[in-house]
Amino acid sequence: MKSRRSFLNMLSAYQGIIHKVGLLYFRDLAEREDNFQETVFQLWRSYPRLKNTENPSSWIYAVAINTSITQLKRKSRMEYRKDLPDIQDEKDVFEQIARNEETEILLKAIRQLNEIDRSLLLLFLEEKSYKEISVILGMSVSNVGVRINRAKSELKKNLKNT
Repeated sequence: MKSRRSFLNMLSAYQGIIHKVGLLYFRDLAEREDNFQETVFQLWRSYPRLKNTENPSSWIYAVAINTSITQLKRKSRMEYRKDLPDIQDEKDVFEQIARNEETEILLKAIRQLNEIDRSLLLLFLEEKSYKEISVILGMSVSNVGVRINRAKSELKKNLKNT
């Protein structure tokens, strides 16, 4: 049986994945923190069934993306704000990234995409192969290629409009 210590070591090594996914799906720091906690909970629940403990990144991406999409759907009845929030906590590394003007523009354009296209682009930018992306998102390799090209075109259009 896998130990609590091994889970915490894995989480420590790969928590950046959860933060990256959260940054793409949630504008507000509090929402990202809530999503981080929910993702860790979902990872802990499914950890005993994890087969590849040597390289769990694909599994973490899949859980983080699915948890984020589920959280978004739960919060979809809440008010949606188009503008990016003011950033208060200068010490948070991810907030510092979001402060960068070009990054804010890119994040705003990516956030205009649907949930699946956001996930595809994130995994593509993380240099995951089409095969890895297909496993993480549960779609065919050829569909991954088609969807990535469409998402990139949509992203270009969104960037031109900002």
